[in-house]
Amino acid sequence: MFSQAARDRRATASALFALAAVSGPPIHAQDLDAPRPIDAFDTVWIEEMTWMEVRDALAEGMTTAIVGTGGVEQNGPYLASGKHNFVLQATAEAIARELGDALVAPIIKLVPEGSIDPPSGHMRYHATISVRQETFEAMLTDVLGSLAAHGFENLVLIGDSGGNVRGMENVAAALNRAWADRTARVHFIPEYYTEDIYSCDFLKEELGIVQQPDDCVATRNEYHDDYHYSSIMATVDPNTIRPEQRMEADLFSINGVDLSPVERTIENGRRLVDYRAEITARAIRLAIASND
Repeated sequence: MFSQAARDRRATASALFALAAVSGPPIHAQDLDAPRPIDAFDTVWIEEMTWMEVRDALAEGMTTAIVGTGGVEQNGPYLASGKHNFVLQATAEAIARELGDALVAPIIKLVPEGSIDPPSGHMRYHATISVRQETFEAMLTDVLGSLAAHGFENLVLIGDSGGNVRGMENVAAALNRAWADRTARVHFIPEYYTEDIYSCDFLKEELGIVQQPDDCVATRNEYHDDYHYSSIMATVDPNTIRPEQRMEADLFSINGVDLSPVERTIENGRRLVDYRAEITARAIRLAIASND
């Protein structure tokens, strides 16, 4: 005997089937070879593209995919906790456009930030979100596997935080071993982060900006902040560095460098984005060429 709920479900299903029969033929999945009915949208971000736009971009030779890893962590009293993710919004797109044959996968925004219980590292501060190392590596593995399944041949890993390096190295090595007989290759590009780290030389030599103390480290002050990060973040959204609130409190500076007017900081940030893109695109081309 069926329960009343089961009888109700069967009745609903029968009604829907009858309605479909009257309405016309069933709807089939989209034809994978169907032509795209509209012009493509101008973006390099896969998540902003339709599946047809990605398919056609691959067919036209856009076979490099960039996967950036960021983080959500404490960055002092002035910067949004998604600092690394905001920076990647600017740099990953610039790198893809510099290469000319690359698209950008959604940013991996959650990364290892320290032990969760008991809290350690950045996890000691509110707003930080951490994942286990194995979770991070599993996510990278699945994302890269998805891209390879669709036909991307050069899968590029870049990390905007030093704590992401081990996981990216591990996954790149493991997948390249597993895919030895496939065309897809994973390239971890340390130069994105390490070549002229924090753009210290570029800031001084090209922009005339000297921070104090003149030490090229992530925490040259008591904050996890510097001109490099603040200016690049401002190109994405100035509110991520809190200009109005800081100007009102007479605190709109970092490491002895005035951040006002904000338009000048944004312009310097754009130059820094272009600089990081040139460094990274060059390293990517060399990495791909070494496997040819």
